[in-house]
Amino acid sequence: MLPGPVPGAPGAPEFRTAPRGFAVVDVEATGRSPWRHRVVEVAVVLLDERLRPEGEFATLLDPLGPVGPTHVHRIRQCDVEGAPRFREIAPWLLELLAGRVLVGHHVSCDHAFLDREFARIGVPLPPVPLLCTMRLARAHLPEARSHGLAACVEAADLGWYPAHTALGDARVTAELLRYCLDAPSCPPDDWTGPLREAARLPWPRLGRARSRPSGAAVPLLRREASYGPWLPDSQAPEVVLTQAGAMRSMA
Repeated sequence: MLPGPVPGAPGAPEFRTAPRGFAVVDVEATGRSPWRHRVVEVAVVLLDERLRPEGEFATLLDPLGPVGPTHVHRIRQCDVEGAPRFREIAPWLLELLAGRVLVGHHVSCDHAFLDREFARIGVPLPPVPLLCTMRLARAHLPEARSHGLAACVEAADLGWYPAHTALGDARVTAELLRYCLDAPSCPPDDWTGPLREAARLPWPRLGRARSRPSGAAVPLLRREASYGPWLPDSQAPEVVLTQAGAMRSMA
C-alpha cells in the first residue's frame, strides 16, 4: 500500500483522536546493533482495531555500505542497487506508523532499529505503545517448543512462510497476533487502552525526500514468495525480487 502525499510542514506534529489500529513491523538489518548497523529491508502490515487487514508496505533499502549477513537474510549486495535510502521512504513510513500500536516478534528490536534510523535524520519517534507477539506466545501458546517466530508459527499451525524476509515475517506475525489475541486465555479487549494511547500521541511529519533528481521516482524493491502450507519434505518456492511501484520525490 502506498500512502498519499504527506501534508503539513516538515517536522510538524499531528494529533489524532480515533484509534487507527496496529502496525505490524519487521526489519532486516546489516547486523545486530541499531547503533552500528543499518536497516536493509523494512515491512509494515496494517491492521485496524479489530485486526482486519488494511494494507502493507515493504521495500529493500540501500544501507550505504555492506548488506551484512547474507546467509541469514539472503539479501545480496546487488539486490539493493537502486533501492531507496531510509530518508527517502521515511515520510511514508511515518504516515503508516502514526496513531498505531507497534507490533512485532521481539518488537523492542525492530523498534530500536527504526528509532535509530529516524534519529539519524533528526526525527525523534514518540513513545509509541509496543505489543510483542513473542511475549503473547509465552502466555497464550504453551505448546510452542520455543518462542522464536518459526517455532510459534509451527505451534499455531500457520503454515510455511518466507522467513527472514521483512514482508514474510511481518505478514505471519500479524497472523500470530490474531491467533494469540483470540486465545481463550487472552483477556477480551486487552489492547483498547494502548490503542487509545497511540491515537492521542502527537506524531512527527516530514516533507518528501530531496535526495534524488527533481521529479525522479523512488523505486520500491520488494521480496516476495508464495505462502504454504506445503507438504512435508517438499521444496518451498523461491523468494522473488520485484519492483513494487515507486514514489515521487519533491521538486
